[in-house]
Amino acid sequence: MDLTNFVATVILITVSGALAPGPLFFITISQGAKTGAKTGLVFSIAHTLIEFTLIMLFALGLLSVVNQLPIKITIGVAGGIVLLIFGIKQVRDSLKFKIKKKAKSRNITTRNLLLLGLTFTGLNPFFILWWLTVGANLILLSLEFASLAGVVFMYICHVWIDYVWLISVAHFAKMGANVIGFKWYRLVLAVFGVVLIYFGISFLINSLKPLI
Repeated sequence: MDLTNFVATVILITVSGALAPGPLFFITISQGAKTGAKTGLVFSIAHTLIEFTLIMLFALGLLSVVNQLPIKITIGVAGGIVLLIFGIKQVRDSLKFKIKKKAKSRNITTRNLLLLGLTFTGLNPFFILWWLTVGANLILLSLEFASLAGVVFMYICHVWIDYVWLISVAHFAKMGANVIGFKWYRLVLAVFGVVLIYFGISFLINSLKPLI
């Protein structure tokens, strides 16, 4: 995979996952209504602290087996299946997504926001599952691309999207805009759900090629 395709793959898969409504997304709306963009920034930092640590631990574990075909096939197939499931779910959710009433929340300190961000990231099972499957496949590609430096580069391509999205969501929540009520949000959610399905099929095909 060349540099352009590598970066495009990371960004498209990241955007597809970042836009999907999850625990961190909803707590960002709830707290962002009170403190604005600050909430998104602190939550992004908390998310990064856990995510980057997790990624590097995975990368160090995969470094010694990056060239073992059974490992690559297993991770690729698992990642492809999870992408397909997430993609189908995302398209389905975009069609019947219900707007939840904004939860009332009090003003809290930056420290408490950081703790909330750490909690809603680290205890989110879908976040862990994503990096164990889809993310692990990206880590393998990164290791093949440029070893551990490739993993760091992949993360840079990935993480800025989280910052832009969470800060934007928190800012619009403060302004009183109902992000999840916008028609464009549903449309974008559906489009990127299809993108996830595409990459899921691609992961499966590429992983199973050596067996065909």
